[in-house]
Amino acid sequence: MKKKLALLVVAAMLAATITACGGSGETKAPSTQGNAGGETQAAGAETQAPAETQAPAGAEVANKDKPLVWFNRQPSNSSTGELDMAALNFNANTYYVGFDANQGAELQGTMIKDYIEKNIDTIDRNGDGIIGYVLAIGDIGHNDSIARTRGVRKALGTGVEKDGEINSEPIGTNADGSSSIVQDGTLEINGKTYTVREYASQEMKNSAGATWDAATAGNAIGTWASSFGDSIDIIASNNDGMGMSMFNAWSKDNNVPTFGYDANSDAVAAIAEGYGGTISQHADVQAYLTLRVLRNALDGVDIDTGIGTADEAGNVLSADVYTYKADERSYYALNVAVTADNYQDFTDSTKVYEPVANQLDESKNPTKKVWLNIYNSSDNFLSSTYQPLLQNYDKLLNLEVEYIGGDGQTESNITNRLGNPSQYDAFAINMVKTDNAASYTSLLSQ
Repeated sequence: MKKKLALLVVAAMLAATITACGGSGETKAPSTQGNAGGETQAAGAETQAPAETQAPAGAEVANKDKPLVWFNRQPSNSSTGELDMAALNFNANTYYVGFDANQGAELQGTMIKDYIEKNIDTIDRNGDGIIGYVLAIGDIGHNDSIARTRGVRKALGTGVEKDGEINSEPIGTNADGSSSIVQDGTLEINGKTYTVREYASQEMKNSAGATWDAATAGNAIGTWASSFGDSIDIIASNNDGMGMSMFNAWSKDNNVPTFGYDANSDAVAAIAEGYGGTISQHADVQAYLTLRVLRNALDGVDIDTGIGTADEAGNVLSADVYTYKADERSYYALNVAVTADNYQDFTDSTKVYEPVANQLDESKNPTKKVWLNIYNSSDNFLSSTYQPLLQNYDKLLNLEVEYIGGDGQTESNITNRLGNPSQYDAFAINMVKTDNAASYTSLLSQ
């Protein structure tokens, strides 16, 4: 009897073991889904454990492993422009989104040069044979500002090389053309040689330390006009915020064409009133990429989904509006010149880009929380163009975004409001200074 009972117990144990191992006899395939932080298992990696022993899908992800996008200010050395690759490789889901600064800078310079050539009969206001311009510099330590300054000087022949690159430093004033930072350029137009001279340039930085400051630019043009008067034939600005401040303060009334950058709505509208032109950096594409890269990482799908490869909703970007540089982990939108010939196509700067305006299915792309900051809530381009675009896209991409506005002066004004990163699924960061990536990554690494 005891022997029979023992045999029954052994049989029961064997049956239980078979059931626990999958009584159907099928072998379970290893999971290929990304984790909550968006990492996809690489080919050849160890097979994941069966689902019964894996962490739940909603398991907490360390802040240091959450998707991160730097945007508008690329992590880099503000003196040399060298990229901060440690920040760009903070984790497997870290990227930068911006625009092709050099391509845009060349476009701005070419746009100004083309305008001079087409309007040579009227542009030399005092008839002295010198095409004089003044230049508003946004931030001497910002890669985009540096590129734009170089682009203008290169196109107009006023650039002087320093360490193999065109010197982008401000000159102060240069009444007689003797500055060592720039040189007099020349343009041959209709058989006549004109001198091109940069009369003045400065960084538009206010007393509190904020750069790209429109009010400072408005004051500067008053000072320059007092010094140079009708010798100023052109105004060039590193952005439209400063450009429009100078346009409204002086150049509109004096019929001096002003050229900016960003294609802000007010600047585009002002082209009808004499604003010379601006550059669209495809903010609609940039804003989409900023959030789309996070969405893809959060979903654990190929990073190209909805970018170069159509997603299920049909969102896709064509190769003529962006480029991706894998070695820099950076997405760059391409630029378009906006002039009197085409400005009516750019009057609404907050309209989403039609090819990527399709709503994602929330059942497949569930709502996630994103912390996103704007370095300066007073910055015209970011507050009036970029953020409204982000707010249109966040709904389409099922992202709940908390928007933080900085003061444009200190990182601490922003980082102090990142006290609990654990409540967010991803981060989009727009630094005050390009050198300061560690101010943020140190918080996420704690």
